[in-house]
Amino acid sequence: MKSLGELRKEKGVLVAAHRGTSGGNIPPNTIAAFDLALKEGADILEMDLFKSLDGEIFVFHTGTEPAYLDRHIRIESRTSEEIRNLRLCNCDLEETFLSVNSFDEILEHYKGKCIMNLDRCINITEDVMRVVRRHNMTDQILLKSDTSEKSLKLIETFAPDVAYMPIFFMEEDTASEKIEQMNIHYVGAELVFDREDAPIVQDSYLEMMHKKNRLLWANSLVYSSRVPLAAGHSDDLSLMEDPDKGWGWLVEKGFDIIQTDWTSHLVHYLREKVL
Repeated sequence: MKSLGELRKEKGVLVAAHRGTSGGNIPPNTIAAFDLALKEGADILEMDLFKSLDGEIFVFHTGTEPAYLDRHIRIESRTSEEIRNLRLCNCDLEETFLSVNSFDEILEHYKGKCIMNLDRCINITEDVMRVVRRHNMTDQILLKSDTSEKSLKLIETFAPDVAYMPIFFMEEDTASEKIEQMNIHYVGAELVFDREDAPIVQDSYLEMMHKKNRLLWANSLVYSSRVPLAAGHSDDLSLMEDPDKGWGWLVEKGFDIIQTDWTSHLVHYLREKVL
């Protein structure tokens, strides 16, 4: 499998599909959503992992059970058998024929096909990497986390050979020097910023990271209108007003990867306007 750096040189700005492409009768974080994202041109599949009560890894964003299972439960408190018996709901809270995919199913399905960014799993890194190594797929995995001492130690201990990006929130990068001294495969960073004058999006910092061959990841997706992830240069702005002010701004700043909820639109923009 080609590395992220090789893909960047070959394809230009890379597109990460946030939980795949979902909508209508296709729930997020499913093989159906991931397959659709790849058909639309995604380079990276972002997915959320959790561990069941009896220790199996599944793909689902915990906390969204009311929206996608129509149940007020904690899915991680259920056994693997109970989880397999659940049916995911569509956007009208009607049951679909889709169930929560196990991580094993995901890896088997996408072996040799794409890069997968595993999110919300830093505290179960050991368990997750055990599954990845059983499938011999370390070259297809991208891990990200906060820069706490605990998180970095988990990466160094259980995934030193796996592509890793720290997440820098809002202000200065205070962790790169520490990470560079550790046995971590430091390939780039996810930058989260709520204003254009944040230190981590100044040209001098971005240029320094690129000189070190670090890839830069931005989020154009919108979790909440109250919490801008890229100073408002979002999917919403790109789709409803002007893509040059949203996605285009991120490209001009030098971001190498953009995570979106609207894969096909971003891919079309990059192909028609940028590449």
